[in-house]
Amino acid sequence: MPRKTKLICTLGPATEAEEIIGQLIDLGTNVFRLNMSHAKHEWAREMAARVRRQSDKRGIHVPVLFDLTGPSIRTGDLPEPLELKEGDLVEFRVEGTEPSIPYSTTVNYGGLMADVSEGKTLVVDNGTMLMLIRSKQDDRIVCEVKTPGKLGSRRHINLPGTRLNLPALTDKDRVDLALAVECDADYIAGSFVRDAAHVRELREAMEALEGNAQIVAKVEDQEAVRNIDAIIHAADVIMVARGDLGIEVEFEELPILQRRIVRRCHELGTRVIVATQLLESMIVNPTPTRAEVTDVMNAAYEEADSLMLSGETSVGRYPDRCVEAIVRIANRIERSGGLGFGAQVLLRDERQKSARAAVTLADSLPDALLVVLTRRGVLANQTAMLRPRTSGFFAFTPKEKVCRQLGLTRGVQAFKLAFAATIEETIQRATEHLRSLDLVRPGTPLVIVSDILSDHFAANSILLHHA
Repeated sequence: MPRKTKLICTLGPATEAEEIIGQLIDLGTNVFRLNMSHAKHEWAREMAARVRRQSDKRGIHVPVLFDLTGPSIRTGDLPEPLELKEGDLVEFRVEGTEPSIPYSTTVNYGGLMADVSEGKTLVVDNGTMLMLIRSKQDDRIVCEVKTPGKLGSRRHINLPGTRLNLPALTDKDRVDLALAVECDADYIAGSFVRDAAHVRELREAMEALEGNAQIVAKVEDQEAVRNIDAIIHAADVIMVARGDLGIEVEFEELPILQRRIVRRCHELGTRVIVATQLLESMIVNPTPTRAEVTDVMNAAYEEADSLMLSGETSVGRYPDRCVEAIVRIANRIERSGGLGFGAQVLLRDERQKSARAAVTLADSLPDALLVVLTRRGVLANQTAMLRPRTSGFFAFTPKEKVCRQLGLTRGVQAFKLAFAATIEETIQRATEHLRSLDLVRPGTPLVIVSDILSDHFAANSILLHHA
């Protein structure tokens, strides 16, 4: 059976060569991510072009995801790192102000002082250092170091449990968003999304630039978790971004939150990505730890649409082995079945109910394949949320962009096909295409579900056809 769990790989210095991009596609990469926190515009523009060239060379549709930096809080530049011991006092001040104690750095968010409270915890550099806020003034806060460490330049700051009045989009995000639209991005991810209004603001900003990417909402803090239903409804895809989320919540809560969010995405019919540190040790090691294998297995067992690699493929020593590892783990657990959250999808309209009937029929017929005819990809995504068990699930659409936007949808293999004037001819074309790729044999039952209108085939209809 073909692998159903999709794989997103982040491009970086380790994988920027066009030949390597092609190799990663051949090994099983379905989507490429460009992290705009680190990417220069010329580099990102060229990476998007290389992905398109390698995809066209193979006759497949591999999408590109632009991941915006978002309103993160970072420390300023330091001439050299600060070596901090437990009990030391560190000052975080507004840019343009002078230090008042020896250990001092600036922060890029001037509203920090108004948002925080004395006695709260401040987490620096993705959890490597913990500090306690001792005092605050209008232009600075002073913290006591609770765990020793080295504080370098532009380190990330988290404030678990504190509501921050950060904007949904920074000036940098808006510039990067314009580049994403210019490059015809297939997905644009908003970082540190905290409510549905942030998703809408990102979508409206993209549409004002005449972009038509799908929006990925990254869930990274407690406020987003509290607003998860509204965010799921507003976004096209949810990303469980476990790096910052794992700092914002108690670590033993993180696996429970991941499963809860994945299940809720199933119920509400929105695709979901599990990301961050899936194979972190493989940045330097050629094989995963057994804990990492179990972590990847759990995400695939939860039947998330996609799994995402970050540093493992952007700067790691073994990007090819990372892809091979994910593919092997996903293939193995899929043979054992999944949690079955697809049975809990809330069916709200005729299209979703037609999709359920088609999946039930395809799963009940020996060797049956599932075919979706769709113009915008909506029906294919809704069908995929039901997690069909059939070994073949194909979507046909006349639009190449729709093919790419189905790239991270679990289980779907999308093909571009010009729809004919009659449904009979369209089905014949689709069947011939599958035969040409040796994906069907004569006589194979095809369960065809469609929401397109024709003279002889109503919208939201199902047809049983034999190849």
